Amino acid sequence: MHSAEVIFGWNPMVVSSVILIISYIILFTEKLNRAVIALIGAGVMIICGVLTQAQAIKGIDFNTLALLIGMMIVVGICEKSGMFQYVAIWGAQQVKASPRGMMVVLAVVTAMFSALLDNVTTVLLLVPVTFQITRKLKISPYPYLILEIFASNIGGTATLIGDPPNILLGSALNLSFMDFVRELTLIVALTMVALLVVFDFAYGRHLKTNKRCRAEVMSIDKNSTITDKVLLIKCLVVLFCVILGFVCAEHFHIANGTIAMTGAVIMILLYTWGNRHDEREAKTAEIFTLVDWTTIFFFAGLFAIVYGLEEAGVLVLLGQKFVEFSEGSIDKAVFLVLWVSAVVSAAIDNIPFVATMIPVLKSMEVEMGGREAMMPVWWALSLGSCFGGNGTLIAASANVIVAGMAQREGTPISFLGFLKWSVPVTIGSVLIASLKFM
Repeated sequence: MHSAEVIFGWNPMVVSSVILIISYIILFTEKLNRAVIALIGAGVMIICGVLTQAQAIKGIDFNTLALLIGMMIVVGICEKSGMFQYVAIWGAQQVKASPRGMMVVLAVVTAMFSALLDNVTTVLLLVPVTFQITRKLKISPYPYLILEIFASNIGGTATLIGDPPNILLGSALNLSFMDFVRELTLIVALTMVALLVVFDFAYGRHLKTNKRCRAEVMSIDKNSTITDKVLLIKCLVVLFCVILGFVCAEHFHIANGTIAMTGAVIMILLYTWGNRHDEREAKTAEIFTLVDWTTIFFFAGLFAIVYGLEEAGVLVLLGQKFVEFSEGSIDKAVFLVLWVSAVVSAAIDNIPFVATMIPVLKSMEVEMGGREAMMPVWWALSLGSCFGGNGTLIAASANVIVAGMAQREGTPISFLGFLKWSVPVTIGSVLIASLKFM
């Protein structure tokens, strides 16, 4: 399997494993930028001879990168129209600014947006609206913020584009948007219902405000959040077409990355249409700053590191050990993957974990009866890694961002305070996920 000449004649399995472990340890400490760590790790793989440069490039999943870049651009331009804030305020007004009803509305809106956007964008858009509404109602934003963290990670589990682990799995297994909807939406819906019932019992029924405060929220002009009506119409049309493209892609055998990038290019074209040359160039340059290049380069470096382990034969060995441990039973493998991925994803970023697990599970497929027989194990990896994002305050980027915004607004979310909620919520959601495989 391994073709490159490893430095000093060292064992490629040992070298690649050491590089991965050191990279993950530094990632966990957050002492350096994660893209820098991943790219250094990939570079060391090449310099040490575990991979050639050609092999490293071959290991990068460009479909995943195209899907990420395309959706970042689409969502970034949609955000400029103000549509997301409009929906949140509209929802609060539909329940007559009831603190209890608002808990349901904000959680459902967060979950739905997280399924169609990424979790980080969703919380960045909705948390400021949450503060605006709770200030007017003179109630604590704390339970709403905690609930929005959980809803963003649970909601993002439902679709191909909702959470990075699903994007990785969809690309690696050539799964369609509708595959995720069919397999995961019911579990996500059940988990959200359970979450809302618990939060309503713990917080919702105790939240009180007065008529004057509710009148203030009802008087917010939701239309003022729409900054550009023409852009809003363009965004809605393109977003609808992109989602429709994902739904229909499996019938036309078009890669998800192609659909996302096509939607992004059309969105840029419509956004800059009719501008003078200098304005058009400035706007286009500004749009490319909407892409989270740190995440893109992190993925690229990570793909190369994991491919180094694959080429060295480490992941095949791990796959064989996994088969032995699960005794060749799909049922045992499902629950092992589900719970291990939830626990590990609560401790470290779920993206590197899933990126490493994909080739491990692929290497098991022949011995476990093929791709079709192994599909429950793949869905277990998706559910465990995404739900595990609720495990701790550092388990997902959305959690960290909400905590940072809360700190600035004088409503700190402590690590231990979050654990009191996150541990039971994560265990409960994984137990609900277990129902799918029984």
